[in-house]
Amino acid sequence: MSGSPVRLLLHVPVPWVFVGCYLLGVGLERFGPAGIRSAGPWIGSTAGAVLFIAGAVIAGWSLWIFHRARTTTTPGERSNALITRGPYRFSRNPMYVGLTLAYVGEAGILGQNWPLVLLPLTLAYVNWIVIPLEESRLSEVFPAEYTEYRARVRRWI
Repeated sequence: MSGSPVRLLLHVPVPWVFVGCYLLGVGLERFGPAGIRSAGPWIGSTAGAVLFIAGAVIAGWSLWIFHRARTTTTPGERSNALITRGPYRFSRNPMYVGLTLAYVGEAGILGQNWPLVLLPLTLAYVNWIVIPLEESRLSEVFPAEYTEYRARVRRWI
């Protein structure tokens, strides 16, 4: 797996994986609708704005906590601290939750369906490739603390 596309993708910051998937969906929008019916442009854009703002706040808050603790946000790198406060009390991955909410919100604001159709690809990559890598590294660096934290806090929400 050393030169595999998945291994190469791990060098791309996760927020850019979300952006890339979204932009692929925007490109597909040009070829035709995905066949998902909207509740109406006003409802979709209002709900989208609420989700986008909530996601941006959660992701930004989570990132700010990491920067204050001077620890890494790069999957696989050694962490200097195990963060369990703020949104990390409710989710072990609030940055990814926030990015997902912002992604869905953006699609609602712009009334785009293809990005929503493609979102499960990004979530599968994050859930089955990125997070297990992060979790194994945290288990190595903080064995007892991370085991207790995993038992207490869910992966997503």
